[in-house]
Amino acid sequence: MSAAPAPSGSVGNTLLVSNDAATIQQLVQSMQQLAMSPEICVEVPAALALLNHRKFEAVMVDLQLGEQAKTVLDQVRLSASNRTAVTFTISNSATETAIAFAAGSSFVLERPLSTTSISRTLKAAYGLIVRERRRYFRCPVEIPATVRREGGPEVHCRTVNISEGGMAVSTSVPLRLGLQVQVQFTLPGQQSQLAAESSIRWWETGHLGLQFLSLFSEQRSELQEWLSRRLEQNLPESVAEKFRKADLS
Repeated sequence: MSAAPAPSGSVGNTLLVSNDAATIQQLVQSMQQLAMSPEICVEVPAALALLNHRKFEAVMVDLQLGEQAKTVLDQVRLSASNRTAVTFTISNSATETAIAFAAGSSFVLERPLSTTSISRTLKAAYGLIVRERRRYFRCPVEIPATVRREGGPEVHCRTVNISEGGMAVSTSVPLRLGLQVQVQFTLPGQQSQLAAESSIRWWETGHLGLQFLSLFSEQRSELQEWLSRRLEQNLPESVAEKFRKADLS
């Protein structure tokens, strides 16, 4: 599955599933003001295909699509990479709104839509979207790292990218998939060394993928804060200020 990272300068990708041109226009304008990158699908099969191949920080589904709207929401919950996405539904009545919340929708936008109502809902959800973006954010960075394994020599390598959940490293040493190791590294601009118990998740010629299994809470916080700062650097200043406030909430 392709992670398809959000474009530089974007808080995150949002899948918008609707065939109502006026609704699409209103939502896209509001999302763009908050540096949310919309992907529009007017047909449900296309939306389902995207959910199987792309990572989205948020998913918006128009209940005017009828039973097909529920199919999209169900697919979000079943998707390995999108089950934690922030979900929005667009409803036509208070009855539909109640049904949407009961079905697990995080937020509901009720018609008639307005710039004010959309903005209010998106701002309420912003902190959740920021955290979802950061969880999957892979920051390109090249720094030294050391992989320690039981019964074998240390492997000295360089990182390719780092996320909250792991890292990719450049090395000519092949390691067995599933092997549990410890990876040690120091983030740029930081003084303390981080040591993460990890598992080898994939191997390609010259590169390894490691999944973090455990980090001390202080080190996890340090990594999260560092990733937040790097993510924020790509945002327009007007949005970066909202990002900082959301990340502290």
